[in-house]
Amino acid sequence: MLKIGIVGCGAIGSQICKSIDADSDDIQIYAVYDHNIDFVYALKEKLKHMKPEFLTIEEMVEHVDLVVESASQKSVSKIIPPALKAGCDVMIMSIGALADSDFREYIYGLARNYNCRIYLPSGSITGIDGLKSAMSGEIYSVTLTTKKPPSGLTGAPYILENEIDLESIESETLIFEGNAAKAVESFPANVNVAATLSIAGIGFERTTVRIVADPHISRNIHEIEVEGEFGKFITRTENIPSPTNPKTSYLASLSAIATLKKIVSPLQIGT
Repeated sequence: MLKIGIVGCGAIGSQICKSIDADSDDIQIYAVYDHNIDFVYALKEKLKHMKPEFLTIEEMVEHVDLVVESASQKSVSKIIPPALKAGCDVMIMSIGALADSDFREYIYGLARNYNCRIYLPSGSITGIDGLKSAMSGEIYSVTLTTKKPPSGLTGAPYILENEIDLESIESETLIFEGNAAKAVESFPANVNVAATLSIAGIGFERTTVRIVADPHISRNIHEIEVEGEFGKFITRTENIPSPTNPKTSYLASLSAIATLKKIVSPLQIGT
């Protein structure tokens, strides 16, 4: 039985809990936490089989095997190091926090020293298996083009700093183009997938990201193009936004659930 703790009871954390509660004999949701206690109570009322404790991260790590971060990029540095130091494995959903190379190497070191694992789900994109395989040879380029309804970009630092009027956009418009490091900094709540691609592939500086606002679409679309020694592949994922948070995709929650189930499964499929 894998005992897990969930930190962050918003759209992703809640979906993980509800899915595991409904369909898992090998995983126990032992504890949950959110700084907004109303989120915690609302989530606990929706669970039919499991009765997780409301524990802080410091309390949680004394009882669980794995801590799932589903809070925010800013919370990662407060959640992940204490969990690793307590000997807990971790799953990071706000993968954009790992764009900071110093922090990334710090937690990698903690994981090695305390014999822990760090899990990074593929999130709302497809093609990670192919990219990881291709990385055994030389990769020439990785390009991510993310298309979202304008409302899905509301509040992003890049939008605010450049005073972009999202409501005035009437046709498909390129909002941003640059490397993944800058993209994650500029759109922290929107392009965690860029961080995932960068870590699995050729790094934050060499991965190109294009962000497009399109008022005529209702789904978050991620197109990935990878060229290398192996040849070339292109993937396109059309994601339905989370019903409770249009800035994230439903598939992101599903990837976390699939990763947890893979951890406890005797059968491992894919790269």
